Amino acid sequence: MPSLHLTKVQQHFERLVVADIPATLAAELSLIAPLIQPGTNIAIAVGSRGVANMAKIVRTTVDFVKAQGASPFIIPAMGSHGGGTAAGQAEVLAGYGVTRAAMDASVRSSLEVVELTRDDSPNRVFMDRYAYEADGIIVINRIKIHTDYHGLYESGLVKMCVIGLGKHTQALEIHSFGVSGLREHIPPTARQILDTGKILAGVAVVENAYDETMLVRVLKAEEIMSEEPKLLDLARANMPCLPVDEVDVLIIDRMGKDISGAGLDPNIIGRLKIKGETEPEAPRIKSIMVSDLTLATHGNAVGVGLADVVTRKLFTKIDFSVTYENAVTSTFFERGKIPLIAQNDAQAYQWALRGCGRIPEGQQKIIRIQDTLHLGEVYVSEAILAKINDRDDIEVISQPVAMFADNGDLRPF
Repeated sequence: MPSLHLTKVQQHFERLVVADIPATLAAELSLIAPLIQPGTNIAIAVGSRGVANMAKIVRTTVDFVKAQGASPFIIPAMGSHGGGTAAGQAEVLAGYGVTRAAMDASVRSSLEVVELTRDDSPNRVFMDRYAYEADGIIVINRIKIHTDYHGLYESGLVKMCVIGLGKHTQALEIHSFGVSGLREHIPPTARQILDTGKILAGVAVVENAYDETMLVRVLKAEEIMSEEPKLLDLARANMPCLPVDEVDVLIIDRMGKDISGAGLDPNIIGRLKIKGETEPEAPRIKSIMVSDLTLATHGNAVGVGLADVVTRKLFTKIDFSVTYENAVTSTFFERGKIPLIAQNDAQAYQWALRGCGRIPEGQQKIIRIQDTLHLGEVYVSEAILAKINDRDDIEVISQPVAMFADNGDLRPF
């Protein structure tokens, strides 16, 4: 078994947080009270990402709609997630605590869509039938840097209005154009959807580098296109990162759709693996090993192809029908390919290190992280610690610790 001792350090990022999320969101929602008429049916669109405090945010929105005398119901706003099935998408929401019992509102999950007037759009335009037949829609989503492309609009309300509300049918339609479909076709399609008047508002959430809610803001439909880019800039400024750009082996404890839409966030690991797209300049990581899948990903291992080595523990948890549906819908096949499969964590690390070539003993640049969403605390090797030890934003919080138990598994983070 390889010997590996790493030191845990705390990275200090800016840490603005919303102290009272229900009260803050309720105040924001009060601004759209005149848009909710008594006796109307309001669809609340909720996505598949692991948004912090999602259940609390959704329940506050449900209670607000009821307080206006209207009847809210929840719809999964997802493309191919949940295996591209109605039951799978309801299961994804349930994993986040968004259930009929917890929300006191029905969850109506269906893949049936209505085709909207196409206008001069190069792509067809669709909307979830339940949402289309409602009297109004409130969309909830986190504003975040996208895992596939960069542009004025990335992961947020605009994208959810298109691919989320358009379900699997719209995801297939947009992704058939490749990355350009995401970057170039989503904004005009979103404008067309907003022009229908069906969407009343969006609840925009921005998180800090510690996966905590730092801002929650309600945008009226006519504000979404103009205000979302400003919130994206805020999200970009508060993204976490690895402490250095040059890494030999990156050990990742877990991956999943609740962590990132790509399972592993390409913005963090410096790997995109989309044909025709330029790879990020940094960070530069020679080998990546991943130990496990999250429970909340429901077997979806899309993004596993971004790694070099995985464990058999991870491999046996993969639901290939769900994973492949996501990979094929996106057309990013490289991300669905299976890396080398090691018997345990120790072997996975050993293989990953061998893949880096000959490195003098003591000079290996190794980092271990929980996942690509949580980078506040990380483990680093002696060679990396020597580079960062004098930085004001780094605090050493442990002595060197052995990473592997006797059975070859990683010790708890």
